[in-house]
Amino acid sequence: MNSQRGALSVVIPVYNEADNIEPLLIEVENAFRSRERTEFALEVVYVDDGSTDETRDRLAELRSRYDRLRVVRHRRNYGQSAAILSGVRAARHSVIATLDGDGQNDPADIPRLLEDYLRGFAGGTRLVTGHRVQRRDTWLRRMSSRIANGVRSRLLHDDTPDTGCGLKVFAREDFLALPFFDHMHRFLPALIARHGGRIVSVPVNHRPRTRGKSKYGVTNRLWVGITDLLGVMWLRRRAVQPEIVHAE
Repeated sequence: MNSQRGALSVVIPVYNEADNIEPLLIEVENAFRSRERTEFALEVVYVDDGSTDETRDRLAELRSRYDRLRVVRHRRNYGQSAAILSGVRAARHSVIATLDGDGQNDPADIPRLLEDYLRGFAGGTRLVTGHRVQRRDTWLRRMSSRIANGVRSRLLHDDTPDTGCGLKVFAREDFLALPFFDHMHRFLPALIARHGGRIVSVPVNHRPRTRGKSKYGVTNRLWVGITDLLGVMWLRRRAVQPEIVHAE
């Protein structure tokens, strides 16, 4: 496992996003090339979550042209949280960045989040998450997200304005220590905080989707969100952080 300061694994879960894969990969590489990180160890881990379009073939072709690209493929569609977990497990570096595979997150924001993460690590920061201040989605999606974030923040006290943003930076070991359940990626700030970590939110760019189709709607987010919210509340109420006064 590579633990050097200048090393990052970018994990991107995808499901039927064939047309977005190469453009996003190029943007990730350019984000670090533009900052002249000549000694920076970067890998991009795409997780194909059982795609039924040309995603598999596109990734296989790109592997021959991009040395930093690695691919994990699921036999069937298990969902975004499972895809992120598979990518983090496969990652070779100790610091992880995640972003959505639909192209709406801007890879140019990753270096800034990484710097904030590294700067705050000594002070206990365990998660730096993006805050999509200007959402480039439909009015209905923006409004439903605003309501969901408000309810989630009030009940979980995660002090995070946009917990649903896919752009996040965290330690691999911290993520793997969390309880896993379907849709857990939506509650990452609350789960990290439950383990005593500090959360930092950073304004990031958000872009309209220009290729492919969204896999989520208001309805299929709502009901699972309510069930998961109750489960995370249960976990938080039972969290114990012992105060150690002596150890030899």
